[in-house]
Amino acid sequence: MEQNEKIAFLGLGSMGTPMARRLLAAGHPLTVWNRTAARAAPLAAEGARAAEGPADAVRDADVVITMLTGPDALAEVADAVLPALPAGAHWVEMSTVGPDAVHALAARLDGRARLVDAPVMGSTDRAAEGRLGILAGGDSAGVERVLSHLGTVTRTGPSGTGAALKLVLNTAAVSGVALVAEALRLADALGLDEDTARRALAAGPLAGAVARAFSADARFTTALAVKDLALATARAELPVVRAASDAYRRAAEDDPALAAADLSRAAARIRTRIPA
Repeated sequence: MEQNEKIAFLGLGSMGTPMARRLLAAGHPLTVWNRTAARAAPLAAEGARAAEGPADAVRDADVVITMLTGPDALAEVADAVLPALPAGAHWVEMSTVGPDAVHALAARLDGRARLVDAPVMGSTDRAAEGRLGILAGGDSAGVERVLSHLGTVTRTGPSGTGAALKLVLNTAAVSGVALVAEALRLADALGLDEDTARRALAAGPLAGAVARAFSADARFTTALAVKDLALATARAELPVVRAASDAYRRAAEDDPALAAADLSRAAARIRTRIPA
């Protein structure tokens, strides 16, 4: 593919917007679409074309990138995109949707376009800096130059394996944050000094989860965490993960504002919540 691939970027949430901006800055002709149209306005002001809908966005695209909230959103966008999708285009699915949704999309494409599942590891800061970890399943050779503007590509194997590995990693990370919250609840119950307990946990095997539980910069909502854990528990018997999912869900029920807030705030609620 040429350096100036025409890219359609669908989904301009907290991750999609900085990712799309990276591609625009790299010189790619960029068309953007988002369900809430106002989110496309800043990128349009910077030189992107704001499409009227998903079909309009992809009509002449060489590469279609989707960064959506989950499997249902992907299926709905696919309904609109497929009639207008150019034959031979590359579709890079970068949402966290699980392997089943990737396989379903591949079946619907039926070879018309080349599908790569390439979910990402990292938050909004890394997206803005082009330092995401990109887990690419399928034949990613044709789009790795495009993806290099967003981060480092790791080939994971056949189609669906990128989505599968992302689900494994997110499940470990999100469940780990809930475990840190409950470990600190235990520390509180035992009368331990908070800073002492936190430092000890941060020096142990849960170091990454401790840092994430207190992050002030990341943006990964509790609703997305619950969605990802639901995808995981639908595929395997995971009683510990199911308990973590229930803890996040109950935190959001106690305070509905937490659903749209970063999971670190839900972790704080898990720590202080009085069991029913």
